[in-house]
Amino acid sequence: MTFSAFIVQLLNGLAGASSLFLVAAGLSLIFGVTRIVNFAHGSFFMLGVYIAYTLVEKLGVGLGFWPALALSALAVGAIGAAVEVLLLRRIYRAPELFQLLATFALVLVIKDAALWLWGPEDLLGPRAPGLQGSVDILGRRFPTYDLFLIVVGPVVLGLLWLLLTRTRWGTLVRAATQDREMVGALGVNQAWLFTSVFALGAMLAGLGGALQLPREPASLHLDLLTIGDAFVVVVVGGMGSIPGAYVAALLIAEIKALCVGIGQVNAFGIDFNFSKLTLVAEFLVMAVVLVWRPWGLMGKPQAATRNTTSVEPPLRAAGKPLLMAAAALAIGLLALPVATAGSPYVTVLAIDLLTAALFAASLHFIMGPAGMHSFGHAAYFGLGAYAGALLMLKAGWPMEAALLGAPLVAGLGAVVFGWFCVRLSGVYLAMLTLAFAQIVWSITFQWDDFTGGSNGITGVWPAAWLGDKTAYYFATLVLVTGGVLALRRVLFSPFGLAMRAGRDSPLRADAIGIDIKKVQWLAFVLAAVAAGLAGSLYAFSKGSISPDSMAVGKSVDGLVMVLLGGVQTLTGPVVGAVTFTWLQDTVARSTDYWRALLGGIVLLLVLAFPQGIAGFIGQLFDRRKAV
Repeated sequence: MTFSAFIVQLLNGLAGASSLFLVAAGLSLIFGVTRIVNFAHGSFFMLGVYIAYTLVEKLGVGLGFWPALALSALAVGAIGAAVEVLLLRRIYRAPELFQLLATFALVLVIKDAALWLWGPEDLLGPRAPGLQGSVDILGRRFPTYDLFLIVVGPVVLGLLWLLLTRTRWGTLVRAATQDREMVGALGVNQAWLFTSVFALGAMLAGLGGALQLPREPASLHLDLLTIGDAFVVVVVGGMGSIPGAYVAALLIAEIKALCVGIGQVNAFGIDFNFSKLTLVAEFLVMAVVLVWRPWGLMGKPQAATRNTTSVEPPLRAAGKPLLMAAAALAIGLLALPVATAGSPYVTVLAIDLLTAALFAASLHFIMGPAGMHSFGHAAYFGLGAYAGALLMLKAGWPMEAALLGAPLVAGLGAVVFGWFCVRLSGVYLAMLTLAFAQIVWSITFQWDDFTGGSNGITGVWPAAWLGDKTAYYFATLVLVTGGVLALRRVLFSPFGLAMRAGRDSPLRADAIGIDIKKVQWLAFVLAAVAAGLAGSLYAFSKGSISPDSMAVGKSVDGLVMVLLGGVQTLTGPVVGAVTFTWLQDTVARSTDYWRALLGGIVLLLVLAFPQGIAGFIGQLFDRRKAV
């Protein structure tokens, strides 16, 4: 790469960093003050692009272009304020991760609202008036508009610095970032502080989207593409640190730009394609930073919360009503293929429900009793699925051996990743799990010769005696039931008690000789083995597997299942998995706008059952006993 090309790539990175910083700055404010894991923040970015496109069309490309960008940012800020007042304010007393479920449902609603308003096609906006051309830099042409974007980032950073350091509102925001309980104790109206912060964060995301209108088309895929990068920037920079977000955005954007500029390099007879690293570069950076400095480059360790309302209730052995319900469920599952002989699709759907239940139970195993929140649990589901397929097709193993050997491969992956992950806690642990999952996904997606790349692997069919769907259903039922019961049995063993002790009182657990990190590490591995079994069963039921099985969306689905059912109960993940998977299948076949309908149903369940479906049912039984 020549010197001139190197300079141009650095400038490209600076231009990309500005837009990324705007989104991340808004998310950092929301994240730092409210502790809300706002998955809908990428949707605000997407709305900024779409609204800017519409306003530019209405006001005209000439004098109306720049006012349209500003108005679109204000409109998105107003939408953000409405979301906080109408939705999030109603569930502030719910567990923090349950708010994640609400914002995920909001993503589905906003995506289909955009589909209804603007259609499925990408919409390319006009060039910015006055900045259409390019300038010569060391003999290379560079877009004038990108030079403008390079200036925008530092300007917005300076304005935010003035707002946060020279105003009373900014002082309250900085105080809430460090200790929001103390801010509330001093008499500050937290509700309106949260609303204003959420509105400003949404406005910044909308502005970041609007400024991208001349560079990239408005697309329905922008929400999830943006939120992943924004979360990485926030965590790398330090939660709640605006300067940290800018530094992290610069670092990540420049690394990705240089990877593109370097391209393919031959070293020692081996070709390295650095361009492919752009899919995973930010997650590699995040993994390194979190292992080295868990609270980010410019962040500070989080203050311990004073909120005691989130203490987990003790686990209880199944009572007579639950045992009777389990027996009735077992009879129903055994009779299902006979009762639905005329509708073979029901058996196929039942297999999907069973694998989803085991996947959700494995995630709950580390989320609930162990207290470790994972945003990348799909990595082990995917490792199990690919291991089963490759052991059979590449290594020549019998299907039965591949099916049972695949979970061990997933467990080995957790041995490596878990060693790093258990050294963190809270949202930083969750983001490190996401980083490792994205690294695994990127390798799978790009290793065409071994994994099939983006096309995946086909021809992954079960053995002849399991070729019939009914036979495979019964095999799945046996393995899933065994896996769920095994996880449950572990929770009531001395090891399970040690897990819960490390979650509820780490200092006391350490004082009585429990090696908390070793216990959490082993829990991580056991959960991965169960998830790998679910992935292996899924692969052989479908006859194929693709990288989507370990993408971010699959991990989010797992989180939704656990939270929807109730993280504080052992039956919650099973109830949530069956409910979510069945709703997803039923709603998707009933309307083109199935995401909005599904999101609306999930929002209704969030508002009606803030402890999850199973948690709500458990509360009803407890009240009945008390009476």
